Amino acid sequence: MVRILFSAPPGLWAEYRAPLTRALDEAGIKAEIVTGTGDPAAIDYVVFAPGGGLSDFTPFTGAKAVLSLWAGVETVVGNPTLTQPLCRMVDAGLEEGMVEWVTGHVLRHHLGFDRDICATEPHWDQRVPPLARDRTVAVLGLGALGRACAEALAALRFRVLGWSRNPRAVPGIDCHHGAEGLRPVLEQAGIVVLLLPRTPETEGLIDAERLSWLPEGAVLLNPGRGALIDEAAVLAALDAGRLGHATLDVFRTEPLPPDHPFWRHPRVTVTPHVASETRPASAARVIAENVRRAEAGEPLLFRVDRARGY
Repeated sequence: MVRILFSAPPGLWAEYRAPLTRALDEAGIKAEIVTGTGDPAAIDYVVFAPGGGLSDFTPFTGAKAVLSLWAGVETVVGNPTLTQPLCRMVDAGLEEGMVEWVTGHVLRHHLGFDRDICATEPHWDQRVPPLARDRTVAVLGLGALGRACAEALAALRFRVLGWSRNPRAVPGIDCHHGAEGLRPVLEQAGIVVLLLPRTPETEGLIDAERLSWLPEGAVLLNPGRGALIDEAAVLAALDAGRLGHATLDVFRTEPLPPDHPFWRHPRVTVTPHVASETRPASAARVIAENVRRAEAGEPLLFRVDRARGY
């Protein structure tokens, strides 16, 4: 029997108890799941999300892996006490939710829905939007979520440019990489989607200089990480008319403070970090599969590369 510690913010255990128990049973894993550490050395696996009170992994000398419930691991990957293998969350629920949010907001801006929905006076504006094939969308970040979104947008016939820090190949997507590949991508993008992880290299990536590379009136969508953008630079670009709109789901401080200028700016849409949530049913199956793999001596899924930070 394996012993699993579930360490997450209060309230999550009630959501995960049944699906995680069921997923472990379906995987053929006999497990005891606890929410208190008791004897840390007796714990075989830690299911982890920030906010559960666990910050020192040193006592978990018998733990074979720490299994994150979050796709992003920037809050824990640099923890010097975490020497166990760390796996991030990649599951179908996260991917589907992100694809729906991204395609929905890309289409909203592409078709100009805001112009019609926000009208307060009778109007008959018959401006016809271009076809998707005539609109270029740049997806920055071609991991599991970025790739899925790029492929969905390409299926809608948008011209999709992909950018990543390291070389990637995605069929049907014009892929670029490295510092030298970013400018030509941004210079062509009518809509930019940020789906990069937060690392020292991506912190503040979208700054004043890179915003100046965009075509005038371009739209920025950020469902990735709040730290990817320089907030002051985005506001300045919006005020100058350089940036047409920013639809933002993630922020450096969450919840977004009530006095933050994003709330009041007429060309900013705030969504409350809902672009892609971990769904307990699908996430539990990922956790159970990694436990099964570790017990069988097989490679873990989605193991984090500590040097790269994800």
